[in-house]
Amino acid sequence: MTNPADPQELLQQYQAGERNFAGVQLSNANLTGVFLAGVNLQGAVLSGAVLVGANLSGQLRGASLTGALLNRANLSGVDLRGASLIGADLQGVNLSGANLQGANLQGANLTFANLKDADLAGANLNSANLSGATLKRANLRDADLTKTRLVSTDFSQAIMPDGTIRA
Repeated sequence: MTNPADPQELLQQYQAGERNFAGVQLSNANLTGVFLAGVNLQGAVLSGAVLVGANLSGQLRGASLTGALLNRANLSGVDLRGASLIGADLQGVNLSGANLQGANLQGANLTFANLKDADLAGANLNSANLSGATLKRANLRDADLTKTRLVSTDFSQAIMPDGTIRA
């Protein structure tokens, strides 16, 4: 695989069967509405990228998505362990079943996000906005919820940072 220089080249390589884009650097790329199933973007730099309505499945462990726009994206079941999503816009995103252990979501906008069954153990959610988000059965053990906005957030059956389980 040659490292794609732009979003179109990445999509061409993907359509040709390539799935390994680990470490790719596509800051500020426009990937609106892309469908990338089974893709490996481990350690990728997608800071400031536009992934509105994108459908991604696979590996984004350690990826940098700082300031990225991911509104209404489908990231269900994606591995985002240790990823940086600082200040990312994740309004209405589907992160159900996603692994966000140790991810940095400081200042991220997760309003109306679906985080059912997500693993957020040790995640940094400091100053994030989780208003209207669903975290049913999510694991928040040791997560930092300092200054997090939690208006109408559903924590039913979630494991809270202190290890207690919400009714």
